[in-house]
Amino acid sequence: MSGPRAYGHGLVLGKFYPPHAGHHHLVRTALDQCERLTVLVCAASVESVPLADRVAWMCEAHPEAEVVGAVDDIPVDLTDPAVWEAHMAVFRAAVPGPVDAVFTSEAYGTELARRFGAAEVCVDPDRTLFPVSGTAVRKDPVGCWEFLGPAVRAALTRRVVVLGAESTGTTTLSRALAAHYRRRGGVWAQTGWVAEYGRRYSEEKLAALRAEDPAAGWADAVFASEEFPVIARRQDEDEDRAARLGSPVLFCDTDSFATGLWHERYLGGRSADVEAIAARRPRDLYLLTDHEDVPFEDDGLRDAPHLRPWMTGRFHEELTRTGRRFLLVGGDREERLETAVAAVDALLAEGRHFADPLPERR
Repeated sequence: MSGPRAYGHGLVLGKFYPPHAGHHHLVRTALDQCERLTVLVCAASVESVPLADRVAWMCEAHPEAEVVGAVDDIPVDLTDPAVWEAHMAVFRAAVPGPVDAVFTSEAYGTELARRFGAAEVCVDPDRTLFPVSGTAVRKDPVGCWEFLGPAVRAALTRRVVVLGAESTGTTTLSRALAAHYRRRGGVWAQTGWVAEYGRRYSEEKLAALRAEDPAAGWADAVFASEEFPVIARRQDEDEDRAARLGSPVLFCDTDSFATGLWHERYLGGRSADVEAIAARRPRDLYLLTDHEDVPFEDDGLRDAPHLRPWMTGRFHEELTRTGRRFLLVGGDREERLETAVAAVDALLAEGRHFADPLPERR
């Protein structure tokens, strides 16, 4: 059993815009020295990562701490006592009780601790343990990827979805893309690939039919509308899990948006439940595989090759109607991969845009 801690109530305060390894080290250090710890996440309205997301990320990373959030739109001026008081009013409203120690890596820590009537505990101010800052992450998330936790990675990962009609090479292209980026090494070595859950679901559905009737085939399978939200949710769960663990780009063999089109294909209409699921998570780029140049192969889970042009058209229409960024990819395997890599590289070259925090007056 550990002995008594040095402080009763500790405080860690920051923007966590976004949180990184240095922030987490600061919180862990404070947790080791305090009976209880409050982490106060302060966000300005001009910033582009919602306060609720930052609070959720810090809660996940540090369940032992009490994480609270506050909107702080007061200009930053460390030389103005009136501005300090205005900030302190925000801080005290969020953390109303007494504070025994303020843990910080910033130069303003001394004054912040004084105004709380607390001890100042300075933690790695020179960033020697974790050479990273929020400014550096916002400027170059890819370059700082090793310092980001799973939840932040999931939020910043570029998600590329390959979708298309049956037997048009979605699995082949998505696998090839993931392998291509893994070969680049470094931060890209962990590039992930997400399989089509609907495929596994269909295999299990056919196996269940054959358990009752060994002569059953795919033509005997009947889908109900309520099955498609199950598939869509599982597809999203698999995607989110992979995004937490991989590189700055993730390749998906279909997604929940595509599940809505398959509902239409099998049942003749749209599913509001599936569309609601698909709307929860935006994707960055869709690659639509053309049915041209790819012969239909019946693998036991495919049928109606005559519907492939219709499906390609419906994917194109819905991607356009909903304003999703997409590219129709055709040609042989090499041509498709070359076209897709160029499109993904262009996406990655755009970087991530973070709105600037409120400037500091000097």
